[in-house]
Amino acid sequence: MIGASELRSGKGSKDENFPVASWLIKSRHRPAILAFYEFVRTADDIADHPALAAAEKLARLDRLEASLLGAGDDEPEGVRLRAVLESRALSPRHAQDLLEAFRQDVTKLRYADWDELIGYCMLSAMPVGRFVLDVHGEDRNTWPESDALCAALQIINHLQDCAADYKSLDRVYIPLDALAAHGLTVEDLGGQKASSPLRDCLHALAMRTETIFDRSRGFSASVRDTRLSVEISVIQALALRLLGILQVRDPLSEPVHLSKAAVFAITAGTSVRCLFGRLLRGSKPARRYQTP
Repeated sequence: MIGASELRSGKGSKDENFPVASWLIKSRHRPAILAFYEFVRTADDIADHPALAAAEKLARLDRLEASLLGAGDDEPEGVRLRAVLESRALSPRHAQDLLEAFRQDVTKLRYADWDELIGYCMLSAMPVGRFVLDVHGEDRNTWPESDALCAALQIINHLQDCAADYKSLDRVYIPLDALAAHGLTVEDLGGQKASSPLRDCLHALAMRTETIFDRSRGFSASVRDTRLSVEISVIQALALRLLGILQVRDPLSEPVHLSKAAVFAITAGTSVRCLFGRLLRGSKPARRYQTP
């Protein structure tokens, strides 16, 4: 059996919608976050692989988990992340939750309603933010705001890629009841251009996602680490811009991703504003956890 790394899509941390362990993060924390990312990206690529049968995907995800937990050494990504977790006395729980999300990707192709979609985000998105916070030794009282931001980021990705997910994987994250409320079926996602009812449906979901995002607005100010605070602010600014785009454009036929120039401008402007705001505030939240 070939290794999981040979099934990678070629997508890396620099290709994601949102920053992954960017230069804003302290250098001592970046390797841990990148090891986590490589493990998760490998698992994601297995779940999305077009040529693997479902049973093989699940078996390979099990092999990754075995390597993570020390029950095997077959997958280098799992071995590397295990070493990182052990060196920092961190739990593998967040990575295991993500593996469960990818198993769900293999076995569940439709989501009945918004609650089911949020349930998926609890496994597929929220553990990412929690891991980053744990790496930084942040207070776990920040988890609810992090969860809200991560769920919003996940749904943004689903809305952006709704046509590609359906056409290439027969996977639909758009809630079926939302489609039905607009007189639609999943087949409507296969067109070259969204019909007026489909546009209305997707725009409404983007607006609903913004209400989740709103719960994260105080997140940046609530973390102790200044550089992490700046990274969070940048991610929030990028997400808010994308939500605005998704409320007016058609993801089937119009660009709904940000250009590199736009990302740079948003990153630079937001970073300066966040740093200035923290200097003006002159205080940081109390921290209950020591940095590993």
